[in-house]
Amino acid sequence: MSESQPKVKKPRGKAHLIAGKCIACGARCQSVCPVNAIEMNDAGEPIIIPEKCIGCVKCVKICPASALEMFFTPEELKILEQLAAIAAPAEEEVDEEAAALAKKLAAYRGVWVFVEQTEGEPAKVSWELLGAGARLAASLGAELCALVIGEKVEHLCTEAFAYGASKVYLLDAPVYRNYRTEAYLEACCHLIATYKPEIILMGASGMGRDLAGAVATRVGTGLTADCTGLDIDDKRNLMQTRPAFGGNIMATIMCDKFRPQMATVRPNVMPLPERKEGATGTIVRVDFVVPEESILTKVMEIIRDATSKSHVDITGADFIVSGGRGMMAPENFAILQELAEELGGVVGASRSAVDAGWMPGDRQVGQTGKTVRPKIYIACGISGAIQHLVGMQDSDMVIAINRDRQAPIFEVATYGIVGDLFQVVPAITKRIRELKQQQSTH
Repeated sequence: MSESQPKVKKPRGKAHLIAGKCIACGARCQSVCPVNAIEMNDAGEPIIIPEKCIGCVKCVKICPASALEMFFTPEELKILEQLAAIAAPAEEEVDEEAAALAKKLAAYRGVWVFVEQTEGEPAKVSWELLGAGARLAASLGAELCALVIGEKVEHLCTEAFAYGASKVYLLDAPVYRNYRTEAYLEACCHLIATYKPEIILMGASGMGRDLAGAVATRVGTGLTADCTGLDIDDKRNLMQTRPAFGGNIMATIMCDKFRPQMATVRPNVMPLPERKEGATGTIVRVDFVVPEESILTKVMEIIRDATSKSHVDITGADFIVSGGRGMMAPENFAILQELAEELGGVVGASRSAVDAGWMPGDRQVGQTGKTVRPKIYIACGISGAIQHLVGMQDSDMVIAINRDRQAPIFEVATYGIVGDLFQVVPAITKRIRELKQQQSTH
């Protein structure tokens, strides 16, 4: 009787840096090394300490530039060749930590969008997020679901189906009539624990920011705020892109070890999907009610702030004429107002113009202001810092007027005019009036 061939342990090797390939990504390899076998030099490149390296391959896997590889000694290469020749079963060590993480993440599936509503009136950003969520769900092969919380809000389920949701989780009770953090937090956490969504999207509004932060803290997951881009990588991670370091760079953030993955997105960042009348889906009525006596806050009255005649919602305008530091003084915005009136649009402003007190804060376009998506955006005397660009770069057409031909705004402009705005803007206004008069006489 022949003896069974003993299993041969497969060599693990040591991590090795490939010269010239490191991109100094920020020490990702060092952060995942379990034995502190990696140090970083002044150029941001890894220095591998062979005596400490255990060949776990974690640094090789996380490197975005494939700048690390496994190095084997001649003796180890000989063993590998022998294993390949005799097809001996090589004993590979199981990464228990990675296996446990994969099992935990696999329990979460589905893309959820929180439908924000006030007194039964939905926020437009919720439907925009359903459009973005549909694309993510398609990439994941998962279901797109909406989350509706309120009182007498079942009509929002029909709207959610029309904008792409295939399933709606509905919590309808008097305690949810008005938004209160405690009630909505408990409701969301109950649903997450029960149904385990993979991704949750909320609008970056006052309500969405408050609720998203509370939920992420309670369930112990990550949250990326004010995202401008969402995508899926090859490991089912949500790639969340947003401005960072004061808006000077665009960072892509991933929550690869926790679920659900949560992100908030500002209104008008994502395109509104086509509404499909008659679309249907499944309504899951969840019988979970938070006791009223457990909620410390009471809503006595909702006072809307849009009653002032001076209030202008620039986010819904089709034509926006914006001014920046190049306007020189507040009274000069009058020429922008004339052009906006001829176009049937509104006047916007950059942060520098608002900070100078030339325009009110509700007119500010940009990272710290509002995100707009008009048919035509006319930027007058605006240099085009990235903080401003993230708020208007998705406009259908951008017309830039600036004296500086090197201004960054021209890089995103559909049409650029290098010249004195105090001459160009009145000339455009005059020409539009002439065209209108010609049309009225015919």
